[in-house]
Amino acid sequence: MKENSKSDLSVTTREWLLQKGYNPDDLNQLGENGDTALMKATREGVNDVVKELINLGADVNARNNDNNNALWFACFGNHYDLIHLLLAAKIDINNQNDNGATVLMYAASAGKTEVVKLLLQYHPNLYLKNLDDFQAIDFASNVEVLKLLKNATK
Repeated sequence: MKENSKSDLSVTTREWLLQKGYNPDDLNQLGENGDTALMKATREGVNDVVKELINLGADVNARNNDNNNALWFACFGNHYDLIHLLLAAKIDINNQNDNGATVLMYAASAGKTEVVKLLLQYHPNLYLKNLDDFQAIDFASNVEVLKLLKNATK
């Protein structure tokens, strides 16, 4: 892991980190619920901060207290650019949280058709099961998501 210092950060990102209670010298510091600055910036849709944190070596696969990674927050917030950015940075698309849920399961259950379409472009494991033995297709909450997931398993 690359060591970073305040001087590597832009003024904007440094100020954002300080405002949110993060130490600019520790890009992987855990905050509330174990969220890293990358997770918080992703949740808030602050694209420039997310890009800079990734470029400076923040751990994209860090997981919070619920075992969610930053991709969960990008999907939750429909931050399509950040979903692409995180996946390009090799975030684990198949990360399973404390309930065994993946972002694909979440997006299917929430009826987030566009997020499901986007995730499928990156070839997630469609056969992972959560703790209740359900796969993403079992969570399809609308016909469009069901069709997308059925077609992806062919």
